[in-house]
Amino acid sequence: MVEERTAATSHKPGLIRKKGGITPRPLKLSEIRSGAESRLETGNAELDRVLGGGIVEGSVVLIAGDPGIGKSTLMTELATLLGDVKLLYVTGEESPSQVKMRAERMGVDSDRFLLLAETEVESIIRCVQEEEPTIMVVDSIQTIFRSDLTSAPGSVTQVRESAAALIQMAKSTGTATFIVGHVTKSGTIAGPRVLEHMVDTVLYLEGDRHHVFRILRAVKNRFGSTNEIGVFEMESKGLTPVDNPSELFLSDRNMLTPGSAVVCSLEGTRPMLAEIQALVTPTSYSNPQRTANGFEGRRLQMLLAVLEKRVGMPLSTCDVFVNVTGGLRLTEPAADLAIAAAIASSFRDIPIPSQAMISGEVGLGGEVRAISQLEARLLETSRLGFSQAFVPEKGLLKKSVPNKLECIGLKSLEHMMSHLF
Repeated sequence: MVEERTAATSHKPGLIRKKGGITPRPLKLSEIRSGAESRLETGNAELDRVLGGGIVEGSVVLIAGDPGIGKSTLMTELATLLGDVKLLYVTGEESPSQVKMRAERMGVDSDRFLLLAETEVESIIRCVQEEEPTIMVVDSIQTIFRSDLTSAPGSVTQVRESAAALIQMAKSTGTATFIVGHVTKSGTIAGPRVLEHMVDTVLYLEGDRHHVFRILRAVKNRFGSTNEIGVFEMESKGLTPVDNPSELFLSDRNMLTPGSAVVCSLEGTRPMLAEIQALVTPTSYSNPQRTANGFEGRRLQMLLAVLEKRVGMPLSTCDVFVNVTGGLRLTEPAADLAIAAAIASSFRDIPIPSQAMISGEVGLGGEVRAISQLEARLLETSRLGFSQAFVPEKGLLKKSVPNKLECIGLKSLEHMMSHLF
């Protein structure tokens, strides 16, 4: 429940006035020209992939993430990527000198980079109408307020109404707008849920700020896929795109340790190999621990139940810990088989072959179900030098298997155990 006080002055919903006072009329479908929207490529392959191919004119992008994760760094880096494009950076949390220090560290030295220290929506809109920038960055929406509302900045009313005014401005002027938002303790965007429905694209910058890797994930995109991710490495000069994230996530892998398995996960259109680690130890408590990092905890409990019921592995007296290395978060069912193999490897203390990749969905009956885009996963596995692939038998076609890769089709968990152990 949120209290909303009635404004003392008359509340006028519109801040943008149409030129000449012309009232727009509805258009027939035949009068509207169809075609691809104009995009501005940033030159950063990872950022362009997540945005769907570039920045769309007049689009509104909401980017959120934990404090210190690199949101402001990524937004400042736009000035370096788009050197000839006028960019207006509206800062409500930092002073202009702080932004300049960060810009100098990242090598931003252009008169096309304009800095505005302002939190009032009306002043920001007037500046946009005068300067006519191509891109505007608002950092952050929790500090912006409308003067005709009596509630404090950061409140539900101020965030909703301020965002509505900025979106209206972006659509009427064609200015591509990036809005930086805070997140709550649970990791969701702070403010009303309607904020995510109002914008065109919602991006989450994920990762541990104590590590150098960052993952930019699109959870909503009206101009592209919502399953794409971009992988970056935090350096002193900003966020550097990682061209081959599979090699990056497997670089520190210990091939002779039991409980380590490699899975090929599909993030949007990109197949990516990641290491899954599992540790199974006898429990010291009446209730065994079940801990998953980078994987859904309830699905882990389901896999443990299937292993115990269908394979006869007594895991009810063991603590089970599962970790996806590199800060990745696996959400697709294709990771089930690799997690089950890592748990079995740790339980039996037998390492999995170092050149084996395991992907597949596990059903409650212990059967191995087919996964999507198997051919793309096998090509990525072969490109990284792996010699074996344990995949579902259904959907496996000989013509889709690379020459140097041995593919073993699996029907069930027991079938996988007989091959691996």
